[in-house]
Amino acid sequence: MADREPRPATCVLDQEFLILRAKALELAAGLDRIQRAPGDGEHDARWEKLQRALEILASGEDGRAERLQLLLSRAYDAEWLAKFEPAR
Repeated sequence: MADREPRPATCVLDQEFLILRAKALELAAGLDRIQRAPGDGEHDARWEKLQRALEILASGEDGRAERLQLLLSRAYDAEWLAKFEPAR
């Protein structure tokens, strides 16, 4: 397969803007619900991960998807299959 030139940013925006806009609104609404909810959610480790995720998104650096994946995923466990196999 021949290498293709990357699409211009305006073409990517034409295709992605409405989808990304909807996701941004959904994220903002979820964060608002957490902050309005009673209790101490802001000291929850998941809230702290979300805050770090927002920092990654706002950084403007390349590789945001990979860094978010690493932040929000469990560490790899080479023995994962053995832990999920049914007992025999």
